[in-house]
Amino acid sequence: MSRLSCLAALPLAIVAGVLAQTDAPLPPSAIDLPHIGEPADNTLSPMQEKALGARVMGELYRGGYILEDPELTDYISAIGWKLAAHSATRAPELTFFMVKDNRINAFAMPGGYIGFNTGLLIAADTESEVAGVMGHELAHVTQRHLARTAADTEVANIATWLGVIAAIIAGSADPDVVMGALSLGQAMSYQRQVSYTRAHEHEADRIGIQTMAKAGYDPNGMASFFQKLGQQARLYGSGLPEILRTHPLTTNRIAEARARAAEMPAVEVKDPPEFGFMRARARVLSAERPSIAVNDFGASIAAGRDSDENRYGLAFALGETGQVERALEIMQTLDRRHPNQANVQLLHGRLLMLAGRHEQGLVTLERSLQRYPRYAPAILTYAEALMAAGRPDDARQVLLAHEQALGTQLHTFNLLARAARESGNMAEASYQMATFLHRRGDAGQALAQLDAGLRLPDLDDKQRARLLAKRREVRASLPDNWRPLDERDR
Repeated sequence: MSRLSCLAALPLAIVAGVLAQTDAPLPPSAIDLPHIGEPADNTLSPMQEKALGARVMGELYRGGYILEDPELTDYISAIGWKLAAHSATRAPELTFFMVKDNRINAFAMPGGYIGFNTGLLIAADTESEVAGVMGHELAHVTQRHLARTAADTEVANIATWLGVIAAIIAGSADPDVVMGALSLGQAMSYQRQVSYTRAHEHEADRIGIQTMAKAGYDPNGMASFFQKLGQQARLYGSGLPEILRTHPLTTNRIAEARARAAEMPAVEVKDPPEFGFMRARARVLSAERPSIAVNDFGASIAAGRDSDENRYGLAFALGETGQVERALEIMQTLDRRHPNQANVQLLHGRLLMLAGRHEQGLVTLERSLQRYPRYAPAILTYAEALMAAGRPDDARQVLLAHEQALGTQLHTFNLLARAARESGNMAEASYQMATFLHRRGDAGQALAQLDAGLRLPDLDDKQRARLLAKRREVRASLPDNWRPLDERDR
């Protein structure tokens, strides 16, 4: 397990839905999972849509596809919500997440779930390019393009959606398994049924550019990213990146994007430091091994590209490989240049904790939390450091006292469970771990945690009532005929 990141994830070779142009059926290895809804309220209600998206997210969590790094998740979410705040159409409830996959891709799923591959962030040269892709995806959601497509093609059967999606997820690394899934019944026409139309794509481009301009991003960001993909199409030949094999671009579309951007007021945008730091972080976390990232960043610096981004990446990667003292040496320049930058200070504090300098590490992380009390990664990192220092009760108080972490980071509930367990409060540990699992879409394991808690010999009436209430909530989210795994073969 990673020493500095919260969780690792497996590569994703699945679904995608950004920048599509769909005159031909998509290959089975890259099925779109876009947003479904509207007149479609007659075929699939918003509540059903949200439930469908949550169930697919549960499959992604169980498969280890989601990169659960609080800093990357918070960064991409901040861009998404900034765009949503300036959207002409009110966005539904949105959830943004990162996928550990170096291919250039992003996709939207039912219920407002929008995923970003690490490869897309790494490939972007500016934050406005990232915002351009996000604006495009957000427009698909706010305009409910898949809702209209679903209504036209009568894609309304939840079981069909779940069956096909689950099969694609399960067999994403095996083309034969995917082909088998797609050959079942209605599933063979799934590609055509859920693909965006060309009109939807152009509308998403137009609305996305307008939204990003209103949000203060360079409206040329979308067109410049299109241009980059077009150049890669010419360079790669038959070995195209995933997004280019499934979503071809045309010179007309790039030209139209540039023309629309030219209609917007001119704006000069300077990328914030966190853009480079998060791009470096994505490179480390998506590398096959941290040592590869050490070599890559080290070579860049040796070649004269001694940037803050490369220093951050090298220090982070060194920490991941256990070379903590060397990482702290690299951090000295960064710390001097960015004494108040949250990502730099959180990395510095983690490295100090790994080096066994707990007092210094805790001071650094507490100072960051005081400076950014609503920044979820600062809350979570400080709480983890307190537990590492043998202070689980203090960690629990920090987590409970900061509402932002509870509202935006699933990892909070995992940390609350760990803190309770280390404090010997097993009833609380069962409750919090059940909450964590349920919110990740794993209601079965959540029930198992609650049942284990209810079997504790020393429960008081209040603890029992709380566990039972949570059990009723979780059980209500499951089908009536659901049975636990250990009973299904009886």
